[in-house]
Amino acid sequence: MLPNYLTVLLFLGVGGVVGTALLSLGFFFGPGRRDPAKTRPYECGFEPFEDARMKFEVRYYLVAILFILFDLEITFLFPWAVALREIGWPGFWAMGLFLLILVVGFLYEWSKGGLEWE
Repeated sequence: MLPNYLTVLLFLGVGGVVGTALLSLGFFFGPGRRDPAKTRPYECGFEPFEDARMKFEVRYYLVAILFILFDLEITFLFPWAVALREIGWPGFWAMGLFLLILVVGFLYEWSKGGLEWE
C-alpha cells in the first residue's frame, strides 16, 4: 500500500522542506528594520478615515457567505455536464433535484431579504 502513496508523501515532504527552508532564509537574512511608515494603515493613498479595527455590518458577511455558497454549488454542474452521458437519466434527475433545492434556497433567501444590501 505504501508504494501507491509514495509519490504523494514525497511531494508533501519536498514541499514542506522547501517551504520551511525559504521561510527560514527570509527570516534570518531579510532586513529586520521596522519602519513606522510601512506599518501604518493604508487606504488608497489617503489617511485612514476610521480605525482599522472598526466593525463591519453583519449583512456584509451574510452576503459574502451566500455568494460563496451559491458559487460552490454551481461548480457541481461542471463535472455533471462532463459525465452526463455516463450517468444517464438517474444522474440527470439527481441534478434536477439538486437544482430544485438550490432554487428553493435562493427564493427563500430572496423572500427573507437576505440579498438586500440596504
